[in-house]
Order: sequence, then structure tokens, then C-alpha cells
Amino acid sequence: MFRFVHTSDLHLGKRFGNLPEDLRGRLREARHGSITRIAAQARTHGATVILVAGDTFDTETPTPTILRQALAEMGHHAPLLWVILPGNHDSLLADQLWDAARATLPPNVILATNTDLIDLAPGVVLLPAPCTARRPGRDLTAWMDGAATPAGSLRIGLAHGAIQQFSEDAAASDVIAPNRATLAGLDYLALGDWHGQIAVNDRTWYSGAPEPDRFKHDKPGSALLVTFDGPGAPPQVTPVETASFVWRTLPLDLLSTEDGVANLDALLPPALQRRQTLLQVVASGRARLAGHTALVSAIEHLSHDFAHLELNTTDLATDCEISDLDLIDRAGALRDTADALLAESDDAYRSADERDIAREALVRLFSYCEKVAP
Repeated sequence: MFRFVHTSDLHLGKRFGNLPEDLRGRLREARHGSITRIAAQARTHGATVILVAGDTFDTETPTPTILRQALAEMGHHAPLLWVILPGNHDSLLADQLWDAARATLPPNVILATNTDLIDLAPGVVLLPAPCTARRPGRDLTAWMDGAATPAGSLRIGLAHGAIQQFSEDAAASDVIAPNRATLAGLDYLALGDWHGQIAVNDRTWYSGAPEPDRFKHDKPGSALLVTFDGPGAPPQVTPVETASFVWRTLPLDLLSTEDGVANLDALLPPALQRRQTLLQVVASGRARLAGHTALVSAIEHLSHDFAHLELNTTDLATDCEISDLDLIDRAGALRDTADALLAESDDAYRSADERDIAREALVRLFSYCEKVAP
């Protein structure tokens, strides 16, 4: 039997510049802490090797502190063997990075910076495909098809990149063949780049990021525990959780007759989980003007309970009646402004962005008037 952990996309040193400064520090520290959590899962489940399929570092120029502390933390978890593959964020073009890494490399860490075969255990051979550049211009796994390994050996590929071209251009030459495991006779192909965990086929997996960094994938960060019972046996692939923070998108579909704040309260995670949760509430449907402002106010109040809490109202239409505008003012400059904003928010000749701005301005005006009302 051979068992290893497949991970990727640690992105150590990521800056998170769009978030508050105190949270950025917590998120960066959580990324460093993922090293310890990955190692703990490996020990718990009896794995002996940890494969990092690219983008260990967020840039080609991580600070010496980030580099040395990461390698030192991996070194603390000997005899676990770590194999680090350059990805598109920390490609082989980063000579200074990989030279500095070699200078302080612990004995239990291997840098897979070329296509030399690596013996992971007796009868287990790793075929690495390090990223030569951010956009290498060719499928770096193609060489695996003709790579000879001893008869009966487990052949494990390690690579970083996409298996699908997402632009409208012609198919890119650097897209990894999704059937590479079959073409190259690989028992398993460990991929990095896609931050969400996904199985391409039964022998090809993206591990996903061990610590999420965006709302896109909306799943807990994890790694993959991969077990082979013997030569020719299919891999047994089991996700294992590794994240400290949770990034969630919470849909909130409303009717104008509903209490949006009550609906939100019923969907929120328990209080004990909120400090480690980044939550994006996506409101849709319709709400009365008072209901919209109440929802915004509730989010502002609740935001102190969460690591991060934001409200997206792009798809939330605001219903407004004369009685709602009367709560702003019955006449005068404020009422004239409210009437104008309401007209602009419903003006089909204006762009969607202009209508959204008018709607948000009307909601804000209503909320201000609520706060100063006697």
C-alpha cells in the first residue's frame, strides 16, 4: 500500500488587498497554518508523502521571511516528505526564489524543478512537470507519455495548469490534456491551478486550495488523501479538510411582502462559527424601500460578528410607493430628490448601472431620513 496527500495553491504571502488590514494579516497567517494542518491530516491517515502541485507561493518574489518560515514549518514535520512543484505564480522563471529555497532546504523537502523522475517509495515513481513560465505555451505533461519507469511501478504525475481554455480564442497550446493519465499510463495525475476541488476522471484530480481565498468555489478548503492498495489498483481518493476560514455565498431570495431580516437570521451560521467566516449575502427578488434599508442596517450590525460580511443587492429590485416617499418627506427639496431618484431607477432609457446607482441613492436617502426622524 502507498498513501499520500495531494494539495496545491497554498499561495503563501497573498496580500488580500481588497480586505481590511487586520483581516489581511489573519488570512495570511491562516495560509501559513495550512502547512501544519495538511501535515496533521497526513499523519492522522498514515500518509508518508505530501505532493504540492504548484503555487506554493503567491508571487515569484515572496519575502525571505515567508519563504524561510514555510520551508522551516515543512521541515518540522519530518519524516513526512514534501515535494514542491513550481506553478504559474511561482514558475521556474523565478530563479532567485528557487535558488534561495535550495539554500535553506530541509532534508525532507524536494523541489521538483525539472522533469527528472523522483522515487517516492520503493516501486513508486513521480513524474513532475514544473511550470517553466506563467504561460508556458505548451502542454508540459506531454513528455510523460514516453517516460519509462520500472515495470510494475506506480506512475504518479504532478502538474499545474488548466485542462480547459476559458477564452473565446482558439484552443491554447498549454492546456493539459484531460486524458493525460490514460495517454501516459499514469496511476494518478495530481493537478493544481483550479482552487476548487474537482475530479477530472477517476485518476486525475485537482486538489483545490487548502485555504480558500475567494467566494467563487463556496466549499471548505481541503486536500486529497490518495491511497493505492497495490500495482494496477485504482486510487482511493478522499477529501480531508484543511481550512481555518470558511468563505460562503448565501443566497437570499425575497418577496416584497417578506421580512428580509428575519429570513436572513434563519440562514446565518451559528454564532461560534462567525469569527472564522467570510460571508457574502446575495439578495435577489423584491423588497419594499423600508425592507431594503432594514436589511442593509442588519448587515452593518452583524458585520462585527464575522471575519467579513458583505451584502450584494445587484439583483434585488426595490418596490417603492408614495407612502414610502412620504416617510422621507411630503414636500420640499428632499421629496423632490426622492421623486427624481425613483424616476431614474425606473427609467428604461438609462443604463443598468445608472438605474442601480439611483436605486442605491434612494435607499440611502431613506435610511438617513429614518435615522433623523423624531
